[in-house]
Amino acid sequence: MTPSFLVRTTPHFDRLFRRLQRRHQDLLEQYRDAITILGTDPYNQSRQHRIRKLESIRQGEGQYRLALSRWRFRYDIYGQEVVLQYCGLRGEDTYR
Repeated sequence: MTPSFLVRTTPHFDRLFRRLQRRHQDLLEQYRDAITILGTDPYNQSRQHRIRKLESIRQGEGQYRLALSRWRFRYDIYGQEVVLQYCGLRGEDTYR
């Protein structure tokens, strides 16, 4: 598949990414995978990725979530543009 969506980041995402990358060497590899996935299939029409549309979240706050390993990426879709809003670790106690 060729990329059909432009993926960009917000300043907030960039700050989070830089801070987390200092402590977690695996983040860069997961970020590259996320860019590839979101550039080709951000709506998860192929059903191959762990992408969910989050309920009760407004556009601009990261309506979609991509889970890669222990990392979570939240993003919004505007036409043919995907905007990464947030990246973070899934804590062990996140869903308890």
